[in-house]
Amino acid sequence: MLRRPAWQVLRQFVRHESDTVGSLVLERSMNRVQLLGRVGQDPIMRQVEGKNPVTIFSLATNEMWRTGDSDVTQGGDISQKTTWHRISVFRPGLRDVTYQYVKRGARLYVEGKIDYGEYTDKNNVRRQATTIIADNVIFLSDGGTKEKV
Repeated sequence: MLRRPAWQVLRQFVRHESDTVGSLVLERSMNRVQLLGRVGQDPIMRQVEGKNPVTIFSLATNEMWRTGDSDVTQGGDISQKTTWHRISVFRPGLRDVTYQYVKRGARLYVEGKIDYGEYTDKNNVRRQATTIIADNVIFLSDGGTKEKV
C-alpha cells in the first residue's frame, strides 16, 4: 500500500520556482535500476590499493517476444534476447554476503543505479563500461546447487 499518492511523489521531481537560487535551478532527478535475472559467473572480490573492496558479478536478463503478424494469434516463432549486466557491490555487509553466497545460475533481484565509466585496457585503448552499482540484492533461488546455506 502506498503511503502517499503518486502525484505527491512525482511532484518532488518537478522544478519549482521556489527551488531556484539566483540563476541556479535545483532539480531532483532519479537514477534507479531494477533487474531480475540469473548470475552468469561466481562473484569475485577486488580491491585497489587505498580503496574499498568491491564484489563483482554478471547478471543475465532475458527479453522474449513472438514474431508474426498478430499478438492475438498463436502463430509465429518466439525470439529471445539476453542482455548481460555487470553488477558491483560496494556496501560492506551486502558486499560480503553477496561474495560468499551468490553462485553461478542463482536467480537474483538487484536494485541500484547505473554508472558509466572509462578505463584504459592492457593495449592502452580507452574503453567505456556500464556498471550497475547495487544497493539491494534479494536471493530468489540457490541456482539449483545441492549445497544449502
